Amino acid sequence: MKGPGILWMLQTAAGLSMAGPMFIVGVEFLRSGQYVFGITFLSFGTIALYLPTYFVNQIGGPRTWLRRRFGRDSSGESDTDSDEATVEAETDETSTRVPLLDRLRK
Repeated sequence: MKGPGILWMLQTAAGLSMAGPMFIVGVEFLRSGQYVFGITFLSFGTIALYLPTYFVNQIGGPRTWLRRRFGRDSSGESDTDSDEATVEAETDETSTRVPLLDRLRK
C-alpha cells in the first residue's frame, strides 16, 4: 500500500500556510455580510492551496529532478565539450536571423 509521500505532504503544508489565512478572512467576510469579498478570498485561497502542486508538476517532480541531475553526469560529456557546444550554438544563432518563435522551440 502506497500512501502520500513526503513531497505531497510538503506541498500541502505550503499550500495551507498560504491559503489558511485567506480562508479565515473569506469566512469572516461572509459572516459579516460582504459576500463579494468573502467569495473572492475563498477563491484566492483555493488557488493558493493548489499553487505549489501546480508548480511542482510543471517543473517535473523528484524523479525528474534526479534524472536530470544524474543524466548529465553519466552522459560522459565533459565541461569543455558542453562549453564548445554553447559557443557553436551562439555563433550559429548570430550568423543567421531566426524568428523568435523558432528560437523558443529549440
